[in-house]
Amino acid sequence: MTEISTKPYLIRALHEWCSDNGYTPYIAVVVDEHTVVPREHVQDGQITLNVGTLATNKLVLGNEYIEFQARFGGVGRQISVPVGAVKAIYARETGQGMAFETSVGQGTPQGTDELHPASHENAPESGPAPETRPALSAVPATSSAAEPPEDEPPPSAPDNGTRPRLKVIK
Repeated sequence: MTEISTKPYLIRALHEWCSDNGYTPYIAVVVDEHTVVPREHVQDGQITLNVGTLATNKLVLGNEYIEFQARFGGVGRQISVPVGAVKAIYARETGQGMAFETSVGQGTPQGTDELHPASHENAPESGPAPETRPALSAVPATSSAAEPPEDEPPPSAPDNGTRPRLKVIK
């Protein structure tokens, strides 16, 4: 039996966390031929979707696909996103969330990407397993205790229509 990816479980958990805290969950998606989204809203091969309960109808956060109905410009559309194409899920208001590796365009079957990919090519035949760490994770780009570096613009207010920035930690 093939082990199920942890990614859909983490997406569901963060979606629930956003909803419980009154935040709006957004997903960033890499668009390919398996992604059913309004193509006129795709920019640079990506789209950001509001997956909050007020913005969606019949939302299903499945293990292989995220599916729902939503209105774009007043027109109802059916949306279908492979979980492997989800690049991040975060709260629009705070930017808190998690980023993921995507399997789209990498020749990897959908749903096989993980937060902790372990390379078994050079793993020893015996002895303890090598420590694995998340390949990608996200933290809010702003910190209330520290000033932004001089080469970065100051963080923008969440209500100005721009997307929050996620800082990727390797």
